[in-house]
Parts: sequence; C-alpha cells; structure tokens
Amino acid sequence: MEIGNKIKQLRYKAGLTQEQLGAKLGISAQSVSKWETAITMPDITLLPTLASELGVTIDDLFDLTTDQRLQRIEKRLDLEEEFPTDVFKEYETFLKNQLDESKDKTKILSLLAHLYHHRMEADSRRVSRYAREAIMESPEKKDCQWLLQKAEGAHIWDWNIANHTAIIDFYKNVIESDTESPKTPLPYYEIMDNLIADHRTREATQYLEICQTLPSHKPFLIPVYKAHIALAEYDEKMADTIIETALKSYSDHSGFLFEAAQYYARKCAYEKAIEYYERSWKTEVDHKPRFTDALHGISVIYELLGDYKHATETYDRLITCLKDEWGYSDNDAAVIEAERQKSRLLKQLNEQHK
Repeated sequence: MEIGNKIKQLRYKAGLTQEQLGAKLGISAQSVSKWETAITMPDITLLPTLASELGVTIDDLFDLTTDQRLQRIEKRLDLEEEFPTDVFKEYETFLKNQLDESKDKTKILSLLAHLYHHRMEADSRRVSRYAREAIMESPEKKDCQWLLQKAEGAHIWDWNIANHTAIIDFYKNVIESDTESPKTPLPYYEIMDNLIADHRTREATQYLEICQTLPSHKPFLIPVYKAHIALAEYDEKMADTIIETALKSYSDHSGFLFEAAQYYARKCAYEKAIEYYERSWKTEVDHKPRFTDALHGISVIYELLGDYKHATETYDRLITCLKDEWGYSDNDAAVIEAERQKSRLLKQLNEQHK
C-alpha cells in the first residue's frame, strides 16, 4: 500500500478529518490531501509526529514487511550516529516482539545487542565529554577518572578489575557447549585474545593447539598467536623470529600483513608497523570495498609520533575510501566521525605550526 493510502486509512481509523490532522501537524488540510492523493510526500521531519498522531510507528506508515523493517534497522544502525528516543523505543519494542515470532532468533538477538550498543556508544561520547571537562576542572577528584576509563576503554590499573576472567569463563562455556560439526574457531580466537592479555599463556597454548586442528581455522593466525604468546612470556626474540619466519610464507597475504602491523605497533616499532599496514592496504586493492582499519592504524601512529600532517592526510584517504568504495555520504555516521577526527588533527597541526 502506498503511503498516501496508508495515511488516509489510518486517519479514518483515528476519526480525524484532514483539517484536524493538519492542525495537529501545523500544516494545512490541503497538504494532507496532497499526501493522500500521492501528489506530494510528507516531509521527513514530520514523520515522527505523524506516526504518533495516527497511533502507529514510522515503519508502519510505509507498510513495510518484517524483513524490510529488519533491514531498515540494520541499515540505520550503520548510517546514523544516534537515534531519537522515540525511534529507539520503536525499534526496541519491535525487536523484542520478534523474539517470539521470528524463526531467526539469532538475528533478532544480534540486532537487539547492536541497538543497545549503538545507544551505549552515543552515551559514552557524552560521558567522555563531561568527564574530561570535570577532570580538567578538578584533576584531584577520582570519580570522573573512573568514568573516563569506562567510556573510552582506558587502561585500568587494578588487576582485580582489569583481568578478563569472566569473559574467559564465558567462552570456555561457549566452546564446551558447541555441538556443531565442524566446530567454529571464533570462540577460540576470543578466548586466546583474553588469555594472552592476562598472560595466561599456558592455557592460551592449549586452546591454540586445539584451534589449529579445526577445519575452518585460519592458518595464517597460528604464527600470530604463537608470537603473541611468546611476547606475553617476555621472550621478545622468539616472538620476532616467529613473525619474521611467517612473513616469508605470507608476504602477499593481507590478513597476515595486517596482523604483522598490529604486532609491531604493540611493540612500538612504529616504522615497521606503518610499512605492514601499507602493504596490507595495497594487497586489498582488487578486493574493494576495503576495510579502513589499516588506515586508521597508520593515522594513530603518525599522531603518536607528532606527525599531524601525515595523520591528517591518512584520514583524507580513509574518507575517500568510505565515500568511493563504501558509498557513504557526508551525512553518514562513519564519514561524520572521520571528519571529526580529521578536524581534531588539523587543529593539532595548526597549533604545531604556531
């Protein structure tokens, strides 16, 4: 059903004349008539109020199928920085209802998790802003230091808080309860990441030995994990040897080159890290659209080195990729965030040249 007919049907159901609906929306009855006869479409800014007055959701106005609504939610999560409260509540209610109705419960749970994470990120940006301002005002007070740690993922000194025992135990349960055949290696990667972060290298090695027997594991990651285990055991020489040896076999493998860059970045070997990020980026030139992680890593390193010029130029490359390869516009969340970071770096560059 076209939106004009839908509005007309819902207006009748609500017992409203065109004049009454127009008055509620601050527009003329003629405008409502034009919608209902498909001469014009409602302005997008009026949709939340229009839906509210007609007692439906915005998606109901367009008579979308369940699959179309799910696709719409997924798309908006990618493109928008933040949802208005009414849109968030609409999507939350719809998805919770789908938990009992949808055959693909995993997809619904995933979208709910993404929806709450989307709001959490928006709230975290606010926490970060106000906590930073409070710390600048009173650096001797500790409460906002803790909030900033939570909002920005800053390092937490206290081991009793910073350790990853809870998430490690969760992934142990995931692995033990996985009855699929063949088993997925993904939980093994997650548990090894957290075990290595906690220097629990003996357990990490045990899981790595099992992981490399799984048919769908990624062979190039095996030397990567071996190197990080060695590094967590403070055997830097062994770790370097593992990476350098593996590079001979994976010299053109974008995934391994990216992981090599990550390895050297963690060691603060920044020139090598940039080299391998760039090599990883170039190997993907025929596999567009490319993920921008490598460019982000390069920009972070240049910023660490105080080279704001090259950091800014790298963000130009990143923005070009988002627009040309991914098709994002200036109004999409990813581009807005990239432009925000570029502006911050330009400000640093200008300060540097004063």
